[in-house]
Amino acid sequence: MKKIFFTLILITIYMTQVQAQNSDVQLIEKTINYYLDGMTSHNEASFEKAFHSNATMKWIENGFEEVNAVEALSAYVNANDPVKTKTSIMAINIAGDAANVQLELEYDTFSYIDFMHLLKIDGTWKIVSKTYSTRPKNNKS
Repeated sequence: MKKIFFTLILITIYMTQVQAQNSDVQLIEKTINYYLDGMTSHNEASFEKAFHSNATMKWIENGFEEVNAVEALSAYVNANDPVKTKTSIMAINIAGDAANVQLELEYDTFSYIDFMHLLKIDGTWKIVSKTYSTRPKNNKS
Protein backbone atom coordinates (compact mmCIF):
# COMPACT_ATOMS: atom_id res chain seq x y z
CA MET A 1 0.00 0.00 0.00
CA LYS A 2 2.86 2.38 0.84
CA LYS A 3 4.44 1.68 -2.56
CA ILE A 4 1.21 2.52 -4.37
CA PHE A 5 0.77 5.73 -2.38
CA PHE A 6 4.39 6.74 -3.00
CA THR A 7 4.05 5.95 -6.71
CA LEU A 8 0.87 8.06 -6.95
CA ILE A 9 2.63 10.99 -5.27
CA LEU A 10 5.55 10.71 -7.72
CA ILE A 11 3.19 10.55 -10.70
CA THR A 12 1.29 13.61 -9.44
CA ILE A 13 4.51 15.59 -8.99
CA TYR A 14 5.73 14.54 -12.43
CA MET A 15 2.43 15.45 -14.12
CA THR A 16 2.41 18.85 -12.39
CA GLN A 17 5.93 19.54 -13.67
CA VAL A 18 5.02 18.42 -17.20
CA GLN A 19 1.95 20.66 -17.22
CA ALA A 20 3.97 23.63 -15.97
CA GLN A 21 6.63 23.05 -18.63
CA ASN A 22 3.99 22.74 -21.37
CA SER A 23 2.50 26.04 -20.20
CA ASP A 24 5.96 27.64 -20.27
CA VAL A 25 6.57 26.33 -23.79
CA GLN A 26 3.33 27.98 -24.93
CA LEU A 27 4.23 31.25 -23.21
CA ILE A 28 7.73 31.20 -24.70
CA GLU A 29 6.28 30.54 -28.16
CA LYS A 30 3.97 33.53 -27.66
CA THR A 31 6.95 35.76 -26.81
CA ILE A 32 8.94 34.44 -29.78
CA ASN A 33 5.96 35.02 -32.08
CA TYR A 34 5.92 38.70 -31.05
CA TYR A 35 9.53 38.90 -32.24
CA LEU A 36 8.73 37.03 -35.48
CA ASP A 37 5.75 39.34 -36.11
CA GLY A 38 8.04 42.33 -35.69
CA MET A 39 10.51 40.91 -38.19
CA THR A 40 8.04 39.70 -40.83
CA SER A 41 5.43 42.46 -40.76
CA HIS A 42 7.78 45.19 -39.52
CA ASN A 43 5.59 45.79 -36.51
CA GLU A 44 7.90 47.75 -34.21
CA ALA A 45 5.50 47.50 -31.25
CA SER A 46 5.89 43.70 -31.25
CA PHE A 47 9.55 44.02 -30.26
CA GLU A 48 8.58 45.78 -27.04
CA LYS A 49 6.28 42.85 -26.20
CA ALA A 50 9.01 40.28 -26.90
CA PHE A 51 12.14 41.88 -25.45
CA HIS A 52 13.14 43.21 -22.06
CA SER A 53 13.96 46.92 -22.47
CA ASN A 54 17.64 46.24 -21.68
CA ALA A 55 17.95 43.22 -23.98
CA THR A 56 21.09 43.01 -26.07
CA MET A 57 21.72 41.83 -29.61
CA LYS A 58 25.16 40.48 -30.48
CA TRP A 59 26.79 39.30 -33.69
CA ILE A 60 30.04 39.16 -35.63
CA GLU A 61 30.26 41.15 -38.86
CA ASN A 62 33.35 43.35 -38.98
CA GLY A 63 34.27 42.22 -35.50
CA PHE A 64 32.14 41.81 -32.39
CA GLU A 65 29.02 44.01 -32.33
CA GLU A 66 26.61 44.60 -29.43
CA VAL A 67 23.57 46.90 -29.32
CA ASN A 68 20.25 47.35 -27.54
CA ALA A 69 17.99 44.83 -29.29
CA VAL A 70 14.74 46.83 -29.28
CA GLU A 71 16.41 50.00 -30.57
CA ALA A 72 18.37 48.22 -33.32
CA LEU A 73 15.48 46.06 -34.53
CA SER A 74 13.08 49.01 -34.50
CA ALA A 75 15.55 51.06 -36.57
CA TYR A 76 15.92 48.13 -39.01
CA VAL A 77 12.18 47.67 -39.62
CA ASN A 78 11.63 51.43 -39.91
CA ALA A 79 14.38 51.72 -42.55
CA ASN A 80 13.41 48.70 -44.68
CA ASP A 81 10.35 47.30 -46.41
CA PRO A 82 9.03 43.89 -45.35
CA VAL A 83 10.12 40.96 -47.52
CA LYS A 84 8.87 37.41 -47.79
CA THR A 85 10.25 35.46 -44.85
CA LYS A 86 9.82 31.84 -43.77
CA THR A 87 10.23 31.41 -40.02
CA SER A 88 10.66 28.37 -37.82
CA ILE A 89 11.32 27.58 -34.20
CA MET A 90 14.05 24.94 -34.27
CA ALA A 91 14.46 24.24 -30.54
CA ILE A 92 13.24 25.35 -27.12
CA ASN A 93 15.13 24.50 -23.93
CA ILE A 94 13.83 25.42 -20.47
CA ALA A 95 15.54 25.25 -17.10
CA GLY A 96 13.40 26.82 -14.38
CA ASP A 97 13.07 30.54 -15.08
CA ALA A 98 15.62 30.50 -17.93
CA ALA A 99 15.22 29.33 -21.50
CA ASN A 100 16.87 29.45 -24.88
CA VAL A 101 15.28 29.22 -28.29
CA GLN A 102 16.88 28.63 -31.68
CA LEU A 103 15.10 30.18 -34.67
CA GLU A 104 15.57 30.40 -38.40
CA LEU A 105 14.35 33.30 -40.52
CA GLU A 106 14.75 32.28 -44.14
CA TYR A 107 15.01 34.88 -46.91
CA ASP A 108 15.64 34.40 -50.64
CA THR A 109 19.44 34.25 -50.48
CA PHE A 110 20.27 33.67 -46.80
CA SER A 111 18.94 32.78 -43.37
CA TYR A 112 19.32 34.39 -39.99
CA ILE A 113 19.94 31.82 -37.28
CA ASP A 114 18.88 33.41 -33.98
CA PHE A 115 19.70 32.19 -30.50
CA MET A 116 17.33 33.84 -28.04
CA HIS A 117 17.89 33.76 -24.31
CA LEU A 118 14.80 34.35 -22.18
CA LEU A 119 14.08 34.85 -18.52
CA LYS A 120 10.73 34.55 -16.76
CA ILE A 121 10.49 37.99 -15.15
CA ASP A 122 7.55 38.56 -12.81
CA GLY A 123 5.75 35.63 -14.46
CA THR A 124 6.32 36.85 -18.05
CA TRP A 125 8.86 35.40 -20.48
CA LYS A 126 11.05 38.12 -22.03
CA ILE A 127 13.96 37.87 -24.43
CA VAL A 128 17.02 39.27 -22.65
CA SER A 129 19.62 38.48 -25.30
CA LYS A 130 19.68 37.74 -29.00
CA THR A 131 22.77 36.34 -30.67
CA TYR A 132 22.66 35.64 -34.38
CA SER A 133 24.59 34.56 -37.42
CA THR A 134 23.76 34.42 -41.11
CA ARG A 135 23.94 31.39 -43.35
CA PRO A 136 23.93 31.57 -47.16
CA LYS A 137 21.07 29.72 -48.78
CA ASN A 138 22.03 26.67 -50.82
CA ASN A 139 20.65 27.20 -54.30
CA LYS A 140 20.33 23.88 -56.08
CA SER A 141 19.40 25.18 -59.50
